Amino acid sequence: MFQNIPTVTKNLLIINVLAYLATVVLGLRDFDLALWGGLHYFESPFFRLFQFVTYQFLHGSFTHLFFNMFALWMFGCVIERVWGARKYLAYYLLCGIGAGLCQELVQWLMQSYSLTIGASGAVYGILLAFGMTFPEDRIFIFPLPIPVKAKWFVLGYAAIELFMAISSASDGVAHMAHLGGMLFGFLLIKYWQKHPGKQFDLGSGRQFFDQMKRNFDQRHRASSPSQPQQRTNSHEADMEYNARKKARQEEVDRILDKIRKSGYDSLSKAEKQRLFEASKEK
Repeated sequence: MFQNIPTVTKNLLIINVLAYLATVVLGLRDFDLALWGGLHYFESPFFRLFQFVTYQFLHGSFTHLFFNMFALWMFGCVIERVWGARKYLAYYLLCGIGAGLCQELVQWLMQSYSLTIGASGAVYGILLAFGMTFPEDRIFIFPLPIPVKAKWFVLGYAAIELFMAISSASDGVAHMAHLGGMLFGFLLIKYWQKHPGKQFDLGSGRQFFDQMKRNFDQRHRASSPSQPQQRTNSHEADMEYNARKKARQEEVDRILDKIRKSGYDSLSKAEKQRLFEASKEK
């Protein structure tokens, strides 16, 4: 399973796990890695600019690490395949930096200072990207008995974080950083939608859909009988069958070309459904 994880997501998972192990090992030697790499308040003597990046890879507990990495794996794999590696990595890091900036702003306004660590801001940005890219997709959320549309799942998470930020300001969790990651993610996606030429490298996303197309072709070739089937002996029926098959293939090709030119978001609901059905046809 691990080898099927896209490159950037896989490396982010590895770096976060290694950073956590390094924190534990160095802690046994009385060296606090979080004190060096965590994000300090900008007026602190310990503050450094590089901490806007390094804080994203440090975690305070195994539970903190586990849930962040689980969400990164669950949603990041999908977004990286659709967007491509470079755009996905830039989005992830910028959401994390944006989350840190929001946390710094809140600390300045509240005059309440704390050390910030964790990938949550970037992960919440990935969560938002999934909700905006696949708003109608349904996902299961424990303990709810029915699936929830991705757009409502994301809005629900944002509402919870906002409520927690207001009502539990002293719980030790950087709720405003989570919201900041979502805010910067939203602004980035909207900017890219208005400037489709600034899409970084969509190569990986294209490879994903090209592979889907190849699988679609292979399945239809494999399902074609080597001996004549008992569909009908009518020449007219054979021509009608071949015409329908050709029309389906042309429709899939048109949808894939549209993705290459304008991105997945440009598809209508019907086109997304047709692409999904094509990937499942055997």
